[in-house]
Amino acid sequence: MDPLSVTYNGYLITTDKELMFPGDVHEWLSKVSYWAKHIPYETFMRSFNNSFCIGAILEGKQVAYGRLITDYATYAYLADVYVLDEHRGKGISKIMMKELFDLEWVKGLRRIMLATKDAHDLYRKVGFKGSNFPDRLMEITRPDIYGDMDTRC
Repeated sequence: MDPLSVTYNGYLITTDKELMFPGDVHEWLSKVSYWAKHIPYETFMRSFNNSFCIGAILEGKQVAYGRLITDYATYAYLADVYVLDEHRGKGISKIMMKELFDLEWVKGLRRIMLATKDAHDLYRKVGFKGSNFPDRLMEITRPDIYGDMDTRC
C-alpha cells in the first residue's frame, strides 16, 4: 500500500511514517492529551509502528496526527487524533479525515469505531454516529496506567 501525500494550504498531509516526526507526536500525547498523558515513549512507538498513521507537517514540525488501529480488512479504531492549538480552525482535521476515509481499503472496512470526549461534530461529518447497539459494547479501561490521569477518559 503506497503512502498518501497531499498538500493543503501549505501543510503536507501524509500517511508516510518516514516523513512524520514521532517525537513531536509523543510530546503532545504525553503532555497535553487527556487520554495518553504520561505515555512512555517506548509504548507510544509500539503504537505508532503498529498502526496506520496520518499526519500534517508544516516547516519540519508535526502539527497534527491520527492513527487507525486496524487489521486492514474488516475493522479499525480511530485513535490519538489531534491538531496543535495554533493550527486549529484551518481545516486540517477535516482534510486529514477526508483523505483517510477516502482510501479504498478504509472504504471496505465493515466497522470503524472511536471514542471522543469533545469532537463529536468533526466525526459526524465523516459518517460516525452513536452505536446502534450500545448494549453490545463492553470495555476494559485502565485510565491511570501511565500515572496520574483524568479517570473520566
